[in-house]
Amino acid sequence: MARSTSRRRDTVIDIGKPSSFTGGLEFSTLTYTVTKKTKDEEGKWMTQEVDLLHKITGFAPKGSITAVMGPSGAGKSTFLDGLAGRIASGSLKGRVSLDGKEMSLSLIKRTSAYIMQDDRLFPTLTVYETLMFAADFRLGPVSSADKKQRVEKLIQQLGLTSARNTFIGDEGTRGVSGGERRRVSIGVDIIHGPSLLFLDEPTSGLDSTSAHSVIEKVHHIARSGSTVILTVHQPSSRIQLLLDHLIILARGQLMYQGSPKDVDLHLGRMGRKVHKEESPIEYLIDVIQQYDQSELGVEALAEFARTGMRPPLLVDVDASPSTVMPTPLRHGGRGGEGLEDKGKSGKRLHLQTSIHSVNDFDHSVRSPYNNSNSRSWTPSHSGVMQKLQMFTPSRQREGQKMQSPMSASPGYNYSSEILPSTPTPHSSDYTVNENDYLTPDIGPNTNSYHHLGPKFANSFFPETWILMRRNFINIRRTPELFLSRLVVLTFMGFLMATMFLKPPETTQGITNRLSFFIFTVCLFFFSSNDAVPAFIQERFIFIRETAHNAYRASSYTIAGLVTYLPFLALQASVYAGIVWFALGLREPFIYFLVVLYVSLLSTNSFVVFVSSVVPNYILGYAAVIAFTALFFLFCGYFLNSHDIPGYWSWMNKVSTMTYPYEGLIMNQYQTSDTFGKNPDGTNITGFNILEGLRIDYGGEHTLSEVKKWEKVYIMLGMTVLYRVLFYLVIRFTSKNQRT
Repeated sequence: MARSTSRRRDTVIDIGKPSSFTGGLEFSTLTYTVTKKTKDEEGKWMTQEVDLLHKITGFAPKGSITAVMGPSGAGKSTFLDGLAGRIASGSLKGRVSLDGKEMSLSLIKRTSAYIMQDDRLFPTLTVYETLMFAADFRLGPVSSADKKQRVEKLIQQLGLTSARNTFIGDEGTRGVSGGERRRVSIGVDIIHGPSLLFLDEPTSGLDSTSAHSVIEKVHHIARSGSTVILTVHQPSSRIQLLLDHLIILARGQLMYQGSPKDVDLHLGRMGRKVHKEESPIEYLIDVIQQYDQSELGVEALAEFARTGMRPPLLVDVDASPSTVMPTPLRHGGRGGEGLEDKGKSGKRLHLQTSIHSVNDFDHSVRSPYNNSNSRSWTPSHSGVMQKLQMFTPSRQREGQKMQSPMSASPGYNYSSEILPSTPTPHSSDYTVNENDYLTPDIGPNTNSYHHLGPKFANSFFPETWILMRRNFINIRRTPELFLSRLVVLTFMGFLMATMFLKPPETTQGITNRLSFFIFTVCLFFFSSNDAVPAFIQERFIFIRETAHNAYRASSYTIAGLVTYLPFLALQASVYAGIVWFALGLREPFIYFLVVLYVSLLSTNSFVVFVSSVVPNYILGYAAVIAFTALFFLFCGYFLNSHDIPGYWSWMNKVSTMTYPYEGLIMNQYQTSDTFGKNPDGTNITGFNILEGLRIDYGGEHTLSEVKKWEKVYIMLGMTVLYRVLFYLVIRFTSKNQRT
């Protein structure tokens, strides 16, 4: 059946922002473009640009919940990341402002919180301890009594009183329920009262009751004055009652923006009839998917949301008889071009919109699809938010008649209008006071951000102490991590003591001691391998906490090192005490102990650095094992440093095993004492052994201790170097941002 080529466009009324809009988050022409590799018809790889977000303009009212919805792959999480500053600078085009003040990454970190889809919490902490540490980090120099009072009130408000002293838990340890864990995650990020709260699928993985409970708590947070934006997939009817503002996306384009109550009006103007027993929101998403699977694509619906131009009706759809009119778009869409460019696979490579007359909509923002191969974005800096009429319907004012269902601008009741008078649409046993959440004052007349206070709530040393206290608690409650290493070193110490008990003063005895030294060095290196998961386990917690300036990366680095100092000292002391007397090693004992201790420090720092670079345990252990083999090969045991080929001699210098190995040998043999006899009957002194191994010990006559202690200083330098590298990695690369 041939379609009519006539085109109908409803009247568009210049409405601007709703008059009741009293603040919140505003965004204009958000566009996020990525480069994608695809195969052409000949099977050759080619690169094409794809818009994951395409010129989305709108707002999220203050004091209300704005829900971002849409089919799978609509770009909901990408959109949320764009608003939250989680897309790398330069990749996202557009403008985002809060209460009229343009947002910067620094401002976002200070005024917002982002709750990830996965709950990243320490399983060994209780609910109360988790929230108390969050208060310590975010509230700064507030008295301990005030922090406790605030945490107790938050626990009550989040409905966590019964789980107050329950461990968070994980897959292997029983803890709080999924809904409680999600509420704890929310509590951690709202303890300081952020102006902006972003939540990525807060109901994911929860049952209906738990999901409703979570959104219920978020609803009260919004009513306290925060701007809440969340992504949600298939919310229940009870959850829909708690939503104030909707943003519906499809393939990175805006399909609808407005009150949930007016979705049926939006569908009516499209020529769609919603059955009484069906949810208008779900039906609209179904309609979007129908267009997405058709030849028209979602671009027709995006144009309708933008201009009010009714999209062509699809064949065999349930439409309202009073509004069914065959009004397809012009043939070919954009002057002979299709609405979308499809290859043989049928997949849309570019998200495109139709171009129509100047009277249809404002062209102050130039389309990136003009006659140019290069993408461009030219915002209109004067009155850019006045263009919201292209995307948002007007509020129906008192005494104003409801506009025609065919109008592009129905009388929407925005959530900001109903905030003062509308009670929570559910029963609740508690209330939320606005003063419970400290929202920073960021108004449109603000000329600087200095009023926000310091970047971090705490100074460096209190911050480090808080992190150390948390580390000590985690270690105390997971003693197997420390005890396993201590048990291994204790067992291996007894094994070595019995195997190499009192080596004879012969060449075989010399060989036995050398074997003992190299095995000890390797044992201490391998004992540090369990530090691989140290940062990998905490990576996402670290990213979540530092994304909004909870603490400094430098404080985290120092706290991690200082926390383990006493535990490493105990391990080295136990091993040294067992083997020292059994093998009859030469004094001083303190140097032997210091070498073992500093060896643990340097290898632990190296392994922690590796854990910050690799993405998972498998690659982490593989990298550590590979470096262990390399360091062992070039430490000087198989070939002394002078016999190693010149092009590999640098490996001897960077090996963390070289210096403890040489230090232990020098402590034992830097003497004129006899340790055996040559075949010709001459004595073998300690100096002879060092010279045979080509170890620079400072000279036989000077008996210099300087060279021996140089090994310790170098290992300490390696410890500092790897910790600095670890800091640089987590400071500049461990960011939760898209590129």
